Formats: sequence, C-alpha cells, structure tokens
Amino acid sequence: MSDSPTLTRLCRYPVKGMSANELDSVALSVGMAMPHDRRFAIAHGSTTDLPPDGGWAPKANFVTLVNCAKLAGIEAGFDAETGFLTLKRDGRQVARADISTPLGRTIVEDFLRAYLAGEVRGALRLIEAKEDAFTDSRDGKLSLINLASIHDLERVTGHPVDPIRFRGNLYIEGLPAWAEFAWTGDTKIRLGGAEFRLYKRIGRCAATNVNPATAERDANLPLALRRGFGHLDMGVYLQVTEPGTVRVGDALAVS
Repeated sequence: MSDSPTLTRLCRYPVKGMSANELDSVALSVGMAMPHDRRFAIAHGSTTDLPPDGGWAPKANFVTLVNCAKLAGIEAGFDAETGFLTLKRDGRQVARADISTPLGRTIVEDFLRAYLAGEVRGALRLIEAKEDAFTDSRDGKLSLINLASIHDLERVTGHPVDPIRFRGNLYIEGLPAWAEFAWTGDTKIRLGGAEFRLYKRIGRCAATNVNPATAERDANLPLALRRGFGHLDMGVYLQVTEPGTVRVGDALAVS
C-alpha cells in the first residue's frame, strides 16, 4: 500500500442508475460534476416535475436502483465523442444508438420499456441534463468513497461489500476508516491537479441493497450502518474549488 492515501478507482455513471464506466483520468471544473456523469436519466412516464431547460431534478423523478433493482442488470457504455450509448445484458449487446439525437433516444427507450415492463410506471423517457448532471445532490457534485470505511462495514455485515454499491466517483485507499467524516467545510482536499471542499456526508438508502453484479436485493446496508455505527452514512460529497486533472494513482492530500 502507498504511504499516502491514493486514488485507486475513478468512475462515472453516464446513465443514472446504470453501471459504472471506469476512467484513467478526468479533467474537473470548478463547481461542476465529473464530465458525463449522470448526464442521462430515465424519467418515469408520469413525471411532471422536470424543469423544461434540462436542469437538475430530484431523483424521485427517475427510474433508479431504489425503485427498480432490475436496472443493475444492464451494462451501459457511453462514448462522449460520438454520443453512442451501448447497452449490454449478460455481456451481449442489446441496444446501441446515438442518444444525442431524438431517433437514438427512441431506440433506447423502446428497449428499456420492454426490459422494464411491469416494473415501472408510464412510458419511460431518456432525458439529458443540459447543464451539469442528475446527481442525487444538487450541490454535492462528486462523491468520494473511503475503501477502509467499506472494509469496516464488511466487519459488521460479515461478508464482502462491493464498493460500486455506493456509486462513488473517487475511491480512495490508504485513509483510516471513517477519516473522511472528520473533514469540515474548511478542510482543503487535494487530489492530482484539483482541489475540493467538503459539502456533506452521504446518507444511504435502499439502492445500496442491490448487488451490482446480480441485480438482486441481497443485503440491507442502511440497517447494517445504523446497527454498527449509529448512522446511515457512507462517503462524502465534494465540490471542486480549483480545476485540474485527476488520475488513478494520484495521492490525496488533506490539510
């Protein structure tokens, strides 16, 4: 293990609720989410609470792992240069289209309606965040997960916990367990060329109960957190205060 805390995994989730895309590096901008993270979301057909400009909206408007575990059974790969979204199930391609176009979105929507039939309400719509991202928190734009905290949770659950259950952007190894909860809004957090400040801890819900490998609800992690630690939190939301590029292997500095 490195002598200092290190970024070991860098992830974005182009479609809210679907699989992670792993990156080697990413350029971050002040006050913004990771580029193309939660850029798209699947809106319930009955949703009426979406801003017309494609701005941020609460997660209750969308199909997510909280209300549809089956969503985890789809692997989503997004090519930002071409706009093509590729969906796979059990390793086989089931849909591919340029979702920057109305026709491409229709192709993906048709597949999702068939795949999720009986699990969701109304005619699904694939929508795009025009300005930033459909993150769960309006102001907490990136999430950092301390892998040591997950290992401590495993001590409580008695079985391995896949870190992707927590859908983080920045996965850090080498911090003491729960050290991230000692940070405050005045703490300077530097990773690679970027600097961050703490926004808040991340309270966890039933979405973490879904196994990302099997799409089954096979755990109760909020209950394990409450019983083991007296809270429902895992990870922290960060805001970028100084732009820069971060790479897997970068050291984390906290002051």
